[in-house]
Amino acid sequence: MIASILDIQSEVKNALNGGLPIVALESTIISHGMPYPQNLETALQVEQILRDYGVVPATTAVLNGKLKVGLTEKELVHLAKSGQKIVKASRRDLPYLLSKNIDGATTVASTMIAAQLAGISIMATGGIGGVHRGASESFDISADLQELAHTNVAVVCAGIKSVLDISLTLEYLETHGVPVLGYKTSELPAFYTQKSGYNVTYRMESAKEIAQMLKVKWALPLNGGVIIANPIPKEKELSFEVMHKAIEEALLEEQKLGIKGKESTPFLLGKVKQLTSGTSLMANIELVYNNARVAAAVAKEYIALM
Repeated sequence: MIASILDIQSEVKNALNGGLPIVALESTIISHGMPYPQNLETALQVEQILRDYGVVPATTAVLNGKLKVGLTEKELVHLAKSGQKIVKASRRDLPYLLSKNIDGATTVASTMIAAQLAGISIMATGGIGGVHRGASESFDISADLQELAHTNVAVVCAGIKSVLDISLTLEYLETHGVPVLGYKTSELPAFYTQKSGYNVTYRMESAKEIAQMLKVKWALPLNGGVIIANPIPKEKELSFEVMHKAIEEALLEEQKLGIKGKESTPFLLGKVKQLTSGTSLMANIELVYNNARVAAAVAKEYIALM
């Protein structure tokens, strides 16, 4: 049954058969994370960065009744131009979208599912979802966290999106045994900035060190993902004060408008972009590029251990 649903692009399939390094990429960042044409330019550039490092990109999405691993440029254009008309597809949405032949952009959670089904161990994204502020009342917790609890994929990101409750997100991850590794940092980055005030589980100094830990973890076997927190380059980060003010204003607006659920994060990121006169979007793009580079290095070291 899975063979009729899972569609692995020929380039990705050849890489899997040849034991080449591959990095999975989500597509919600294309459809919901950035406006056109920056979303398309970013998606194409991320794939090119991976290829320049000798790594095969595998962007995932739900298209034409298939869970696709590896997209053509035409398919990337479709996602970018359609924007939020494309359904944001997390774990709960996959069966419905696939059975109804409805297109969907994969989140971190559903990208992890697609990657594990295809046999890919490393993915890159911007920032992961988490526990939303006010979750004690709303119970709004991203499905990304539960996926990290049991799906064997390592996620390179710029930390937890700073619009979320970082403290509660870290508590949730600890409860579910998900290591948060800091790539050359002891402090957890907070998406737009290198600083959050919270520590990572372990600091790692190299991609090789990370790859060795991943191999040991999954050999035990201790099922579940790993977060590889990679700070945005210092020269590209936003000031903590500017970011904090913009987020607080965005949260007030969200509460006033009654926005909840999976529409929350796209709204908040869009509002922060507006309030920072677009500088947050540029920071977002730069951190995605930086994560692709680290993911490529980890993927190469990991495949060398197999």
